[in-house]
Amino acid sequence: MSETGNRLRKLLESPNFDPQNYVKQLSQQSDGDRDLQEHRQKIQNLADETAQNLKKNVYKNYRQFIETAKEISYLESEMYQLSHILTEQKSIMESITQSLLSADKDETSKEMQAAFPKETEELKQRTLTSLLEKVEGGKDIMDTPGRHLVYNGDLVEFDVDNMSPVQKVHAFLMNDCLLVATWLPNRRGAVKYKYNALYELESFAVVNVKDNPPMKDMFKILMFPDSRIFQAENSKIKKEWLEILDETKKSKVSKDRHKKKEEEVAAPPPTSPVRAEVSTNPFDVEDDAAAAAGDTGESVDLSLDWIQELPEDLDVCIAQRDFEGAVDLLDKLNEYLRDQPVTQRVKELRSKVDERVRQLTEVLVFELSPDRSLRGGPKATRRAVSQLIRLGQSTKACELFLKNRAAAVQTAIRQLRIEGATLLYIHKLCNIFFTSLLETAKEFEMDFAGNTGCYSAFVVWSKTAMRTFVDAFSKQVFDSKESLSTAAECVKVAKEHCQQLTEIGLDLTFTLQSLLVKDIKAALHSYKDIIIEATKHRNSEEMWRRMNLMTPEALTKLKDEMRGCGISFEPYTGDDCWVNLSYTVVAFTKQMMSFLEEGLKLYFPELHMVLLESLREIILVAVQHVDYSLRCEQDPEKKSFILLNAGFLHDTALPVVERRFEEGVGKPAKQLQDLRKSTRPVRINPESTTSVV
Repeated sequence: MSETGNRLRKLLESPNFDPQNYVKQLSQQSDGDRDLQEHRQKIQNLADETAQNLKKNVYKNYRQFIETAKEISYLESEMYQLSHILTEQKSIMESITQSLLSADKDETSKEMQAAFPKETEELKQRTLTSLLEKVEGGKDIMDTPGRHLVYNGDLVEFDVDNMSPVQKVHAFLMNDCLLVATWLPNRRGAVKYKYNALYELESFAVVNVKDNPPMKDMFKILMFPDSRIFQAENSKIKKEWLEILDETKKSKVSKDRHKKKEEEVAAPPPTSPVRAEVSTNPFDVEDDAAAAAGDTGESVDLSLDWIQELPEDLDVCIAQRDFEGAVDLLDKLNEYLRDQPVTQRVKELRSKVDERVRQLTEVLVFELSPDRSLRGGPKATRRAVSQLIRLGQSTKACELFLKNRAAAVQTAIRQLRIEGATLLYIHKLCNIFFTSLLETAKEFEMDFAGNTGCYSAFVVWSKTAMRTFVDAFSKQVFDSKESLSTAAECVKVAKEHCQQLTEIGLDLTFTLQSLLVKDIKAALHSYKDIIIEATKHRNSEEMWRRMNLMTPEALTKLKDEMRGCGISFEPYTGDDCWVNLSYTVVAFTKQMMSFLEEGLKLYFPELHMVLLESLREIILVAVQHVDYSLRCEQDPEKKSFILLNAGFLHDTALPVVERRFEEGVGKPAKQLQDLRKSTRPVRINPESTTSVV
């Protein structure tokens, strides 16, 4: 840039530059329009140079932009995983702290009960009675003997769906149940609350709700399939509710277990009563086995702590999305009950557990649904798929996994931006589709390694996915009427990507070809018609004169083109830049060889006759024109020149077509050989009108 341009650049880049003052000074200093026009041109040149430098910098740093975006994406996923790990660690630490606190409180409560057992129970019962007098519809709650108050307080209930306040409630926690009462807007005497719901302690699970301001100090009560969310006045009261609810539930489980043991000890030894009637119902086998187990005195020890707490632990695992932990508990129970007799208590436990299994399955199914986020690739589904397989739902896991991946493939293809260059778009399309298909196949093989029956479903899915790919491919390549050379390159790219699947034992080449055969046939017929029309148009203007290329460079270029097609062109070149052939014949030969090469790129067995017949029709147009010209031409010199062109077609061009076709296909083209034999040219006398055909 000149010194004037540098000064102008520095002036415009200065931080104190004022456009209005600059224009004002420039107008005062200029002598006329010419100075302003020159200055305007300088500024325009500077703007063009700046824009050009900006483009160069963008192109130069384009790869860095892409790599930076990838690194940011990787960092985002790692931060998400780190956050998940920290959340799990926090929950573990909280559970350890709560267990230690509950143990200390259990010891303190035992000491207090040992010191003042009777007075404490009576005081709690009196307190509960006085409180329940304030609850409308709560008189029958004290009918259960031994029921007493443990804790109570005001709470605010929130809607589970939209997290909006619903109503103010008062909760009464008793030693065997939880009473929820709503506040009465119009009090009647001592009555302040109205009975809302009563839940047995073993019928619900308590889950802590993570604070998310302004939603804080909340906890959830799960009564599957329903749930309710309550908010305490502050974090201290919330913590008390969670701790006391957990202690009370554990205390009730312990008392029930102790009571059952006492009943078993006090019960008389089992006898062998005579069966009054033998059932002939084949569906009573399980009941008979249970009765037989009871008759022989066999029983299953279900008083273990982990069995008593199993339904509640499953609820907590499902709520906290600890799917692996839930399935581990189920496997542990199945292993424990494998060789045990089927008693009535085992049936009851099984019914409770089966309900949790159904809920767990529904959650896992939702995890794999296409409505969920599709980011993360096939690996993101591994967790839910593996747990469904462990639950014995391998068929459902396979179906959901493949539906999820089908939605991911369709979304990726739909989001692919259509470029102006068709070949560039096809490269991106093939890269996205076949890479996704390869990753899905590897993940499927890893997840379903022990379920060989699912592989047939994957093959069917692969063919369906290939149909989706071909729809997008054909819409861009064939529907947009691209040239045959572009279509051939695009099909070649698709075939090369399809071959990559063979490394995992999946060959979809035949499927790809069968889906493309209709569009390729149409493209071959269309391009054949174009060549025939162009040849006929040139034939109509044929003057049968030698071809003059005007420059040696043009002649050298034509020789190189013919040599690239496999045609020896030296015998037909004359002095200087002359060619001893007609322009029509040379142009026809180049188009015919181009059609043959592009057709061989597209070739597969189903297209054999289409390509062969198209070549035959194209050749016949030129041969018939030469024959007609020989019949009609009266000038001996022109007849000799026409015969020279006919000899070039018969002895040079057509043998190359036959040889190239045989090399590309693997077998000779008998129809082309027969056509060449039927068009053998003969020598003519100047007075003769011998035909070429």
